[in-house]
Amino acid sequence: MPQKNNKQDNSRPIGIFDSGIGGLTVANAINKVLPHETLVYFGDTAHLPYGDKSPDSIKYYALRISQFLLKQNCKMIVIACNTASSLAYETVKEFVGKAVPVINVIDPVVQHVIRNKKIKHVGVIGTKGTIKSDIYHKKIKAASGRIEVSSLATPLLAPMIEEGFFDNKISRSIISSYLDSRKLSKIDSIILACTHYPLIRKEVEEYYKGSVNIIDTAGVVADHVRETLEKLKLSAVKKNKKPLHHFYVSDFTPSFEQSTKYFFSSKIHLEKMDFWS
Repeated sequence: MPQKNNKQDNSRPIGIFDSGIGGLTVANAINKVLPHETLVYFGDTAHLPYGDKSPDSIKYYALRISQFLLKQNCKMIVIACNTASSLAYETVKEFVGKAVPVINVIDPVVQHVIRNKKIKHVGVIGTKGTIKSDIYHKKIKAASGRIEVSSLATPLLAPMIEEGFFDNKISRSIISSYLDSRKLSKIDSIILACTHYPLIRKEVEEYYKGSVNIIDTAGVVADHVRETLEKLKLSAVKKNKKPLHHFYVSDFTPSFEQSTKYFFSSKIHLEKMDFWS
């Protein structure tokens, strides 16, 4: 089990991982609120999407990636994937121990929903894995009996986004077919419970036309990361020079490279890291 490094170095990077490009929405949000922090991102593109994988497989992937991020001397690990957060967070946290803090993308959003007194009935859309775990419903109801929760699995969305199909006629048709579900008919707010989904936020907003509050999940998680670093006194010292972020993938995909450039400009350092075999 990893041991905590007694010599605290606040310039160490923040480690972030997801099954593919979805976690880049979280990485981008973190970069905006913490522009002086260095990021190390791992996209497990060889195994995407995580939503249809077994819990044991996801736990294995998450452990191997966390081990890799620790070797990159990361001071924090952010599980930027709802499926991995729901199924592997406790496993990763136990493995890491006291070495570094581990952040998932579910708990900060749940707390945000509970604090918002205007929310009475929240909808949750996500992968099969996330919705099957029922984790949002369980956590929200455990903390607040006043909020109704309606969940819907939307398994086509993450693969669609990974292939670059968003903001077009095809994506609008698929999104509308899901949001038309009776399960979501009475909601006043919606959680986009997959880190891919902020990339289709515009289309979700167009569908609801302001009638439903769309929760900025990536922004909520980024604020939580900032607060945690400040609380643990791990924040990096501000520098004039921009930090050099590193992006790793388990398999090269054109969509990942394009998305990385979209969020972090054309000057990126992308490497393939295959430690599965």
